[in-house]
Amino acid sequence: MQAHTHTPAIVFGHHIRYVVPLFQRPYVWNQDDQWQPLWDDVRTLTERLLDAPQPVYGAQPVPPHFLGAIVLDQQITPSGFIAARHIIDGQQRLTTLQLLLDAAQWVVEQHGADIDAQALKTLVLNDSSLTMHADHVFKVWPTDRDQDAFRAVMDNTVQLPPDLATSKIAQAHAFFVEQITEWADVTGDAAKVGARLNALVRALRDHLKIVAIDLEPGDNAQVIFETLNHRGSPLLAADLIKNLIFQLAQAEGADVHHLYNTYWKPLDSDYWRLLVAQGRRRRPRIDLFLNHWLTMKLLREVAGDRVFTDFRDHVFTHQPAIADLLAELAAGAQVYQQMENLAPDSVEGVFHYRVIRALDSAVVSPFLLWILRWSATDMPAQQRTKAITALESWIVRRALTRATAKDLNRMILDLLRALDNDGPARAGDTVETVLATQHAESRYWPDDQALHRVLETQPIYKILTRPRMRMLLEALEDSLRGPLGEGQTCPQNLTVEHVMPQAWREHWGAGVEGDRNAEAERDQLVHTLGNLSLVNGKLNPTLSNRPWTDDDTATRGLTGGGKRDYLLRHSQLKLNAILVAQHEATWTEHDIRERTSKLIHRISGIWPGPVEAVRPQQSTSADATHDLMIHNDDDETEGPTAVSHTGKYRSLWRWLRQQPGNDISLSFAQVERILDGPLPPSARSHLPHWYGYDGTALGRAIRDAGWKATHVNLTDEHVTFVQVND
Repeated sequence: MQAHTHTPAIVFGHHIRYVVPLFQRPYVWNQDDQWQPLWDDVRTLTERLLDAPQPVYGAQPVPPHFLGAIVLDQQITPSGFIAARHIIDGQQRLTTLQLLLDAAQWVVEQHGADIDAQALKTLVLNDSSLTMHADHVFKVWPTDRDQDAFRAVMDNTVQLPPDLATSKIAQAHAFFVEQITEWADVTGDAAKVGARLNALVRALRDHLKIVAIDLEPGDNAQVIFETLNHRGSPLLAADLIKNLIFQLAQAEGADVHHLYNTYWKPLDSDYWRLLVAQGRRRRPRIDLFLNHWLTMKLLREVAGDRVFTDFRDHVFTHQPAIADLLAELAAGAQVYQQMENLAPDSVEGVFHYRVIRALDSAVVSPFLLWILRWSATDMPAQQRTKAITALESWIVRRALTRATAKDLNRMILDLLRALDNDGPARAGDTVETVLATQHAESRYWPDDQALHRVLETQPIYKILTRPRMRMLLEALEDSLRGPLGEGQTCPQNLTVEHVMPQAWREHWGAGVEGDRNAEAERDQLVHTLGNLSLVNGKLNPTLSNRPWTDDDTATRGLTGGGKRDYLLRHSQLKLNAILVAQHEATWTEHDIRERTSKLIHRISGIWPGPVEAVRPQQSTSADATHDLMIHNDDDETEGPTAVSHTGKYRSLWRWLRQQPGNDISLSFAQVERILDGPLPPSARSHLPHWYGYDGTALGRAIRDAGWKATHVNLTDEHVTFVQVND
């Protein structure tokens, strides 16, 4: 390589064409990050020239401003033709500089001296009498997507078409025209305007510096492109991949323009460069697609910061035909774009909404990409549905039972490998078999018993995020809308409503006020599944803490009807229609528990569990008391799938397992004798210590034994255990 420092007068001052290769990214610089800082630097430089004394003996009165570096690759041109160089790196910078020079030339032509306007014109246009093509008059020529806009703004005689006004090229040119016009104060004193514009011309021609690096024969342009410290707008992984693919295609002598227009051109649209959420991060959509596509292709995890590196390694290792690789990428991109526009009532659309969006599990995208890539001939519709619904059930059941998601990425990779091995024809059977044979705690498929054990008592409203909570209730609503209905799915983005209000003490306290145990139990119960529904954002604040019936509402001196009446008159959801039809007079703790049980049963039908009951193996972690243990060789349990327990409450678990009957009443002192040790202080002050599952080891021991605590009296230190019949 040969590096030289030049001014724009030298870079553009002769007949030359700097061509952006087709395979480079489009123009992406913007006002806040690049145009405004560049103009601020040029304006400051120009004002220093205006204030500087005349140079003595040729010394520069103002130090130059450094713009950065460009890398150029000399192209072979016939003798007598205008020389051309490909811009390997720095095309955003060089394009912006041309737009700035042309904008300044237009303003100077309108308001400055002719000689200054001509001095800039020679930097933006070649002599048309020396060109073989009309576009060869431009000294910089952008990539395919930006050519129409560039051609329009660089020609002072052309009116910019409205459809090009939103392009980055047009916006940059308009920005510089506006800034220069305002700074020169063109409506003021003509002499001052002329002096300011003359200083601007001198600054642009002679006081900006660019390091131009010319490649020599044998230099690897692709390697240099990748390893240079890129300044300005960061390159996307997609930009590097595009550059690599078309460099290789060009080296093979392929028709690069045909390959680009056929396969890659749609990927240069704004849709693909739009930032989309991935957890807490935002990444360009095209980089997300390439990440998921490469994971599916390589059947291994691909880190977000290694997308290009792993892609390059794959290409160099396997050396696929470039045309075939582009065709495969383009087909995958079409499928990925379809994933975001699936019919909301289709199996695929429901999966995308529930799993990828509501559960925020984008890690499963390579799986869906693999499934949707096959035609109905390759993958029968029944097998596709079976594969998708099986994975949805596995993921949702694990989310509802609060099973860990730490191994989800590896589980998806194992599924992809199994699918790749078995092929698309039996994809559903493969997915169901793989999931149903997992036994590790991080992978097992929770059965109906696990759903009941967790959802019956857990404050699900506090546990699930709002999107997950809404998705669960929406799924229940959809399941109630039978095949003879109008066919609409449940509206999304409704609000979650507590039927018995969270602030129940305001109007719902009769019968429990003053009873500390009953109040604590109700505080827990109002957040369970059976007390939750959906309403729209307008109805929610109206319902607020209203009593259930009209009579109770009137008795308390409130205007309007009760909560039941508002739901009856305004809600169109089946969830609420059934609620008001079955509970005309009251809504009590018993009703909440009963509805919870019914909804859990319906959840079991929406997301069917494994055909065979699958149980997690015993944890090998040191803190085993925090996890549910189920194994098949505990000689103290009854049956092959009994629930075991370890930790300091194991003696209570063992004692409860041995008790006959359906209920047992004990004092706290008796419980301590069974434990052969004291209860923790929190057991004497907080009811959730007895009722909870995930948050308390004592509660887990009780539930794992097949019992639950009821009527816990913290004042009298007394508890009743009731056997759970799952």
